[in-house]
Amino acid sequence: MRARIFQRLRTATQSGTATSGGWVLDYAANQRERNDPLMGWWGGTSTQGQVRLGFDSQAAAVAYAEGNGIAYELEVPPAAKVMKPKVYADNFRYGRTDNWTH
Repeated sequence: MRARIFQRLRTATQSGTATSGGWVLDYAANQRERNDPLMGWWGGTSTQGQVRLGFDSQAAAVAYAEGNGIAYELEVPPAAKVMKPKVYADNFRYGRTDNWTH
């Protein structure tokens, strides 16, 4: 049984950060899913693929995995870029070298 530990990120369509920031332990599928000929649904016999555990910190997720003997991969997100805020008054600043834009 193998798991992946990663940090939840903000979705591209949302500007809020309410559901981001937490750490998730997500089990990887250990076998291929197969098609059920009667119902037509895809599935497997392992229920671990449906389990997703949430943690407040990376250390808590790693401690849980090590305490229960779960092999894991840790995915650390890249550092966030620092954005310089734009000021409308800079368009009219004296001695400006770049082109004026609206």
